[in-house]
Amino acid sequence: MAWFKRKEKGITTATEDKMDVPKGLWYKSPTGKIIDADELARNLYVSPEDDFHVRIGSDVYFEILFDNNEFVELDKNMTSKDTLHFVDTKKYADRLKDVMEKTKLKDAVRTGVGKSKGKEVVICCMDFAFIGGSMGGVVGEKIVRGIDHAIKNQLPFIMISKSGGARMMEAAYSLMQLAKTSVKLAQLAEAKLPYISLCTDPTTGGTTASYAMLGDINISEPGALIGFAGPRVVRDTTGKDLPEGFQTAEFLLEHGFLDFITPRKELKDKINLYIDLIQNNNIR
Repeated sequence: MAWFKRKEKGITTATEDKMDVPKGLWYKSPTGKIIDADELARNLYVSPEDDFHVRIGSDVYFEILFDNNEFVELDKNMTSKDTLHFVDTKKYADRLKDVMEKTKLKDAVRTGVGKSKGKEVVICCMDFAFIGGSMGGVVGEKIVRGIDHAIKNQLPFIMISKSGGARMMEAAYSLMQLAKTSVKLAQLAEAKLPYISLCTDPTTGGTTASYAMLGDINISEPGALIGFAGPRVVRDTTGKDLPEGFQTAEFLLEHGFLDFITPRKELKDKINLYIDLIQNNNIR
């Protein structure tokens, strides 16, 4: 215990010799609940203390929904181009390069084809980590190709949305994806194939104004933010106080914009149940 009494100043310890708590060992939810990170992962990233659903990416959703996490990824190497040579705080081309290196993703959506509860499905899932899950030309094209694959092979189509809206760096090109994906979903409906839309936190902007709300069944995870413009923009525009819980999944369910709210642990069973009911199949 002699070090308690040391009087010499300027004694330092090399960084590599310091004993510190590893990052990510604990997770603190917005309500202040603390949970062990490993336990959180085992619980599908849902806090057991308050049922808070932590944002997850396509890798975890695919693991939840596909049997044994076995699937084939379509169009995995498709990437965005800086057609407009857009510059804000940095060049769009540089931003794309940086985010691809950081996230190890090619763009804000991935498409997987595989079996879920024994039957093959097509799942498109967005990743918020890639420029806020923004919807650009590649996002729209990959969703359209996923729907085409579903139509060609007579498979149900599942869309998992997690987006901040249209990608401003692609301007009108991004807005075109609203019409493009909506038309393709109309073709899916004509083919009498099920479309299940899952809205996760957040689902906003052009995503909400198009494919996210066009499902045969629209479902959401608990507590997800779902809307077009954000609450602050709506409040500033209307000049009125917003209702309590405005734009939460629970608020939308109460007002008829969602069919169901489904906890993450039940997603696989419930999504396949809806597919079986729509196709008049035996319940798995």
